[in-house]
Amino acid sequence: MDLEARSLQPNVKAVILAKLREYKSDLNNLKSEHKRLASANSNQAARDDLLESGMADAMSLHGVDDNISKSKKILTNMSRRMSRNKWIISSIIVVLVVAIALILYFKLSK
Repeated sequence: MDLEARSLQPNVKAVILAKLREYKSDLNNLKSEHKRLASANSNQAARDDLLESGMADAMSLHGVDDNISKSKKILTNMSRRMSRNKWIISSIIVVLVVAIALILYFKLSK
């Protein structure tokens, strides 16, 4: 279109070339605005995706926290039982050793 306008008569050519420059600048402005809006929309979509995944992560973290609390209680109870069982076994061993010592004392003292 630029070449066609240059081949016209000088009085028409100036008007058409001015309009052509105006149209080109409008087109460039519209292209840049379209790019800006498209990037803003993609940024907004990416932001929304991140927020949604962040919410899902937060919800799953709450579930993990609950599971960790339950696991901690279970391990604490297991530790108490283990300690109690050690005391029971130790006391049984002491009673048996005392009983053997008493039996040996009475058998050997006669």
